Amino acid sequence: MRRPCYGRLMERKTPTVLVILFILTSGCISSAPDLDGDGIQDSSDSDIDGDGWDNDMELNCSTDHLIPTSVPSDIDGDLVCDFLDSDDDGDLWGDFTEVDCSTDPLDNQSVPEDYDEDRICDSLDLDADGDGLPNDWEQARGLDYLDSEDYITCHGMSEYCLRTYDDFTFPESHNSFSTPEDGIIAGINHLTGLQSQWDDGIRAFMLDPYHPSELNNEKEDVVFCHALSLPNTPPCLFGSVDAFAWLRSLNSLHNNSSGDVVSLLIQNYQVPGEHLEYLLNETGILERAYIHELGSPWPSIGDMSLSGTDVVIFIEMEYEDNFTKLLPAWKHTWDTPYGESSQDEMTCDLGRGDANQPVWHMNNWLSTFGLSDANKAAQVNNYHTLLERALLCWETVGNRPTFIGVDYWGQGEVTNVTITLNKMSDWSDEIPPHQSSDT
Repeated sequence: MRRPCYGRLMERKTPTVLVILFILTSGCISSAPDLDGDGIQDSSDSDIDGDGWDNDMELNCSTDHLIPTSVPSDIDGDLVCDFLDSDDDGDLWGDFTEVDCSTDPLDNQSVPEDYDEDRICDSLDLDADGDGLPNDWEQARGLDYLDSEDYITCHGMSEYCLRTYDDFTFPESHNSFSTPEDGIIAGINHLTGLQSQWDDGIRAFMLDPYHPSELNNEKEDVVFCHALSLPNTPPCLFGSVDAFAWLRSLNSLHNNSSGDVVSLLIQNYQVPGEHLEYLLNETGILERAYIHELGSPWPSIGDMSLSGTDVVIFIEMEYEDNFTKLLPAWKHTWDTPYGESSQDEMTCDLGRGDANQPVWHMNNWLSTFGLSDANKAAQVNNYHTLLERALLCWETVGNRPTFIGVDYWGQGEVTNVTITLNKMSDWSDEIPPHQSSDT
């Protein structure tokens, strides 16, 4: 039997130090393993086989960290193996997303179509061109869902085109024509006329047509004025407005807008239906009137605009004859009480009409001796005051006010209140930031 190479040394009792030196230099023991020869012991080497891949990474990628020819597949060269890489081909589209979008996750030249660059491929994107209108909605209406220039906006936003008429809040001016700019000398309801009202966003108008006198009572004689509830008083004591010119101006402003719906609430007690219809027809209003079947759902604002039926005409007194485009207001809508003298008297209760209808008017003006009061208007039209009342009535009634009618629309911020309300889907939503009048 061969003895170990150091046996005789031990037998001769060679000094211990010499034995150790001999063992270290004789090759009887080898140095620590270093598979890749990089001078780092395998026990300390994070890449034992020297193939450029971390040992732990290779284990996770199911390759052998002790064989340099066994390396993970890494198409995009980002040192994250394809097995673990959420974007194998490095085209910035996730593998699963590419599969869903029917492109090749292993080919960086095969990338999903994304017209609006929102990182949702067109085949999965409900609004492929990013114009705020769903693809199917656009296709059904002849719009190109892959063309961001082929779209419609309603009241300033494309998203509002999807809202139904009864799910939008319109600012409304009471006795819209009763202004110094229109020639009314007393008993005015506003300081500025139609142009300013339109420019600021008023889209609903309360109008009072009359014949100026018993001698001027033909259909061509209809004017706007606000009659006093006093005996033996002519209807237009404080002046009158050319109703034909006023409505033609409204129609012209409407023609130059896009996607806006206009509503009229007409106090028609003194004008025959034929005369009112003539007035509306001659001014281009009647041809764009929407006919609503009582009990049927209201259409979207976008559909009303695209179909050219973008005016809704309500009349306070229903005629015996059938004027289908003149909707009886208190069958199709309802309103809150009006003409109170103090803010404490204002409620969300039923004033006139059918409270089961979703379209309704929140009357928001106060009177002094039966006349409009600018100081009181400034009080109740204040942004926070008006918003608080609108939200309270929304909560109480169960659906948003369709119209907020005011006197002295320029006193306070009725249009900004409606902007805020229209950004909300429910009264309990977080209230959006206040958009001040000077922004």
